[in-house]
Amino acid sequence: MIAFVSGPVAALAPDSAVVEVGGIGIAVQCTPNTLSGLRMGQQTKLATSLVVREDSLTLYGFADDDERQVFELLQTASGVGPRLAQAMLAVHSPDALRRAVATGDEKALTAVPGIGKKGAQKLLLELKDRLGAPTGAPAIGAPVTQGWRDQLHAALIGLGYATREAEEAVAAVAPQAEAAGGPPQVGPLLKAALQTLNRAR
Repeated sequence: MIAFVSGPVAALAPDSAVVEVGGIGIAVQCTPNTLSGLRMGQQTKLATSLVVREDSLTLYGFADDDERQVFELLQTASGVGPRLAQAMLAVHSPDALRRAVATGDEKALTAVPGIGKKGAQKLLLELKDRLGAPTGAPAIGAPVTQGWRDQLHAALIGLGYATREAEEAVAAVAPQAEAAGGPPQVGPLLKAALQTLNRAR
């Protein structure tokens, strides 16, 4: 996998850039936001994601690792390919997408060309526990050495649960966290907390 490309910008087009790497020009598909930060002849470093198809190899480029990660997570939803994932990132920042999914904001998703009302509802369901909470809330899946209760509580609030529901879910997964033996991970705990909340509803 090509994690990033670094070198001078050799060419710019409306939807792509060519970055010269070791004497080879590598074409990278980018959103307008990413392209707006590039200048001909200037050094750049783009986080990249390689999409392999039977008939093509396409490299997608991003301003940072967070954008690339969201691009890859979006494609775990059924019906979302690289082009639609890139279109979503062309309209919304990674954090705006996390917020839209966390708050169930259909309008934000239907603002993306190619996503209708039904598609937006389906995406909200599928992505709810995949994208994580908006930045400012905890990074989901990161090992937590202390305050896992606070992080989990904040993540549940970020996903739209009431304070009381979040507190009950944190209490319900506490035995699992304490039995882990090492530092608890918020990711698996969040999944377990969501299961207890879904059963309670």
